[in-house]
Amino acid sequence: MGKYFEEFEIGEEFISPGRTVTESDIVSFAGLTGDYNPLHTNEEYAKESIYKGRIAHGILGLSFVSGLVTRIGVFDGTVMGFLGLEWKFTGPIFIGDTVHFRMKIVEKRETSKPDRGVLIREVELINQGGEVVQKGKMTIMMKRMPEQVPAN
Repeated sequence: MGKYFEEFEIGEEFISPGRTVTESDIVSFAGLTGDYNPLHTNEEYAKESIYKGRIAHGILGLSFVSGLVTRIGVFDGTVMGFLGLEWKFTGPIFIGDTVHFRMKIVEKRETSKPDRGVLIREVELINQGGEVVQKGKMTIMMKRMPEQVPAN
C-alpha cells in the first residue's frame, strides 16, 4: 500500500529507477496513437532534422513518467485521481536513452471532502547524461488515512 495524504511532506523527494527507450516503444506508441510523424517513424527524414535521428514522441516521455511512478510504490492504492498537468518538453528523447524522474512534493491542500487531499508534485524527466528532457507539475488527489478522516 502506498502512502496516504498525511504521510507526504512538503519538500520530500523521490527518484525513480531508469528505463531505456527502445525502437519498439516508439513504433508501438505510433500505432496506439496514430501519430506517425516522420520525426518518430522515418529514419531518413529524421537524419535531416535538427535531431539527426529519430526521437520519441513527447507524450511518450510523459507516459514513461506515469509508468515509472508505479515503480516507486508510494502511490499504490492511495491515489484517487489525476487532476491536472503543467508540462514542458525541454529536450529530445532518443532511442537508446535511459530516463528516470526526480519528483518533489511542493504543495498539499485540504479539500471540502474529508476523505481526500490534493498533492502537487514537481517532476523532472532526466536522461542518462543528467539532462532534463521534460519537466512540470502534476496534481493528484490522494486518500487520507482512514483514522484521520473527520467524522461528519
